[in-house]
Amino acid sequence: MLLELSRLRDADRLDRTLAPDALAFDREDFRLTGPVELTGDIRKDSLKVRLTGGLRATLECDCGRCLDPFHVPVDTTFDLLFLPASVNTGPDDQEVADDDLGVSFYTDDVIDLRQLVREQCYLALPMKPLCREDCKGLCPVCGINRNREACSCDTAWVDPRFDALRKLKERG
Repeated sequence: MLLELSRLRDADRLDRTLAPDALAFDREDFRLTGPVELTGDIRKDSLKVRLTGGLRATLECDCGRCLDPFHVPVDTTFDLLFLPASVNTGPDDQEVADDDLGVSFYTDDVIDLRQLVREQCYLALPMKPLCREDCKGLCPVCGINRNREACSCDTAWVDPRFDALRKLKERG
């Protein structure tokens, strides 16, 4: 999953289809369910490398309300500038300028495409993934999936700060 810069010309084309098992990621925020198509143009200028292209994949992630897995199609474009890691000599906690958001770093004349795919997939994920817009989620009392079956649990919330007032009302 490495792109060796020493083998590239000044302008080159990137067309790769990557198997999901070769891109297994450490975290479980999403899973790849099919091959990842990575295409783009590579332009080398001395130590700078610009990669513009697109990524197509299908992710599987868990719904934020009912926890059921569902598929998220990804079809995104990117425009990234890669610089050697030796250029990034500042402290780790420095402020990032808007111009630096599309900048990544490479070491030993190699760009890790696995990291690029991971980053683009995370950027394509919705902030709160939902299996469908009208997902009813889980019952907070018994935990059943309310999309599949109904329950008769009382989910009305009573503010405990007003217990003393409620007791006064019941007496009077």
